[in-house]
Amino acid sequence: MRPQDDAGALREAEARQQTAQREAEAREAAAAPPPGHAVELRPPSEPVAIPPAQASGGAPLPGAVAPRPAAPAAEPVPAAPAAEPVLIAPAAEPATAAPGGWFSRLKSGLARSTARLTEGVTTLFRKRRLDEAALEELEEMLITADLGVAASARIVEGFRRSRFGKEVTDEEVKAALAEEIAAILAPVAHEMEVDPRRAPHVVLVVGVNGTGKTTTIAKLGRIYRELGLTCGFVAGDTFRAAAVEQLQIWGERTGCQVHAPAKPGADAAGLAFDALRAAKEAGTQVLLVDTAGRLHNKAALMEELRKIIRVLKRQDETAPHSVLLVLDATTGQNALQQVKVFKEMVAVTGLAVTKLDGSAKGGVVVALAQEFGLPVHMVGVGETAQDLRPFTARDFARGLVGLD
Repeated sequence: MRPQDDAGALREAEARQQTAQREAEAREAAAAPPPGHAVELRPPSEPVAIPPAQASGGAPLPGAVAPRPAAPAAEPVPAAPAAEPVLIAPAAEPATAAPGGWFSRLKSGLARSTARLTEGVTTLFRKRRLDEAALEELEEMLITADLGVAASARIVEGFRRSRFGKEVTDEEVKAALAEEIAAILAPVAHEMEVDPRRAPHVVLVVGVNGTGKTTTIAKLGRIYRELGLTCGFVAGDTFRAAAVEQLQIWGERTGCQVHAPAKPGADAAGLAFDALRAAKEAGTQVLLVDTAGRLHNKAALMEELRKIIRVLKRQDETAPHSVLLVLDATTGQNALQQVKVFKEMVAVTGLAVTKLDGSAKGGVVVALAQEFGLPVHMVGVGETAQDLRPFTARDFARGLVGLD
């Protein structure tokens, strides 16, 4: 190639390069926003580099990408209020509930006790003056109806102060009896309160053989689940396979976790310890601990029950938070001895009285209230969950004497 051709080619290349540079500058100028216009930010997903000058407070470097503004500080989220202590709410009435609801079932369940108490009253007080002889007969009838000596004497003394020497009918005596009985029962009519903030609130359920402890636990589990609480069962009656199986069935039905022994006869205290640890880890709100039926006159068996309490306290010094003694109403005055021994041995905090529908000795609840003053949390008059309800003094008193 000749020298003049080389020089011409070089000039043409330089011209093309200059032309391309001018076109690029024109495109950049066209794409740039007018003065004062906000710079478009990159999408949040793209990392944004802050030039050193800007990071140190200086002016932005030419051509630097504007940084994203800092996200506004999130508003503090208020902590959820701590769950309040929960009382036993009445279970929902089934569609087939008996007419009249709970009070009708309570009154029906107390029918045998009512007959035992009121038959003598009807015979004795047919428009009769309430004199000393009548009061003595009334006191005997009350004692026979399992109200106990102390409660019977208190009731008769109330009659003596307010109605002595007056002519009364059997209906007037029944109404007055209901008032006097309700006055004895009112101070002990307290629902069992569980505090889900303990996570878990531990309820130790105790009692002699056959009182209905396992069934009561199953019913309570259903009630607490209906209240929206998480609940667990501890099948601590490890020697009785039927009790373990019963709780497992109820656990499946109600969504309550069941802590069962690995083998029949396993150590109940060890099972309770493991169950409490698991419940803490899971955040379970209520833990219901079943126990073997203890004969209250067997010191060795009662000592085993106290061992369970000692083991629970290793993890939580306040556990168990409730000790519920389940009593069978059919035992009558023997229930007084059971309460006395259990109260001394395991610090009972409240009572549940079951099987009132199969007993003529419902008056023993009055004797228990007068003798011990322990809270009576609930009463049972049947097999379904709807038949275990909070104890109310007025309803029980009126049901016991046969009033609506």
